[in-house]
Amino acid sequence: MNDPKKIGIIGGTGKMGALFAHVFADAGFEVLISGRNTSVTAEEIAHTADIVMVSVPIHRTVEVIASIAPILRNDQILCDLTSLKVRPVEAMLTSAAEVIGLHPMFGPSVDSLFGQTIIVVPARCREVSCDLLTQIFISRGASITYSTPDEHDRMMAIIQGLTHFRSLVMAETLKRLGIEPDRTVSWMSPVYQIEMNITGRLLAQDASLYGDIFTLNPYIPDVLQTCFVASQEIMDLISSQDKEGFCSLFHQNAAWFGTFCKDAMQNSDILIQAMVRDGEKK
Repeated sequence: MNDPKKIGIIGGTGKMGALFAHVFADAGFEVLISGRNTSVTAEEIAHTADIVMVSVPIHRTVEVIASIAPILRNDQILCDLTSLKVRPVEAMLTSAAEVIGLHPMFGPSVDSLFGQTIIVVPARCREVSCDLLTQIFISRGASITYSTPDEHDRMMAIIQGLTHFRSLVMAETLKRLGIEPDRTVSWMSPVYQIEMNITGRLLAQDASLYGDIFTLNPYIPDVLQTCFVASQEIMDLISSQDKEGFCSLFHQNAAWFGTFCKDAMQNSDILIQAMVRDGEKK
């Protein structure tokens, strides 16, 4: 491919697609966008764009890719912005195009790439094609992590599955106890406030998105089963008032986290101090 200058974003009317449309327009690309209410179609993008980017809900990604794969040529780059990678990459590889999976590790409320992480999965592509995309992202302040499709989905079972599961369990527990979040505000330490804000932030977003993340990643059930077993063992220590056993488990986990504990303490202190300063201003 010689100096690609036209990118088409299928699903580009959504917030994530719109963000990447702005990024590529700022990089000098002509941007085509297709969506439910646009005159441009996905097929038109597949025929004419140098880079074809799929930005649709997870449960529709494979279907959309399959619909355009037969149209694509070997002088095009096909990408997706999905939270899963094994099945979307498999679908993209049925085309003749170069294939690069992408996963922005941030939500649709972000308005720039600065300070954000993007996972890059170069499944079938020339180095120059991968560099073209990554340099655009890096030049706008993003960090790049390279992965294979399988490694990506296994890590997302932890980064997304385990993390979001914890927030959902916290919300469900408060609901079952009949304790509304507002009742806890006057009791909040900064750390608890951070925890509650993370839970509230999750619940303020699209339930269908998280439903896809949890139900379509085949590695999440095993991770959550491990979480269940660990929770039960800790619960047994607490129920039996086994302080010695509890402290032993605590120290084992602290050793497993190693120097990350010290870094986490420093980073969270910075966040807490920023929250306190913001509260003083208000």
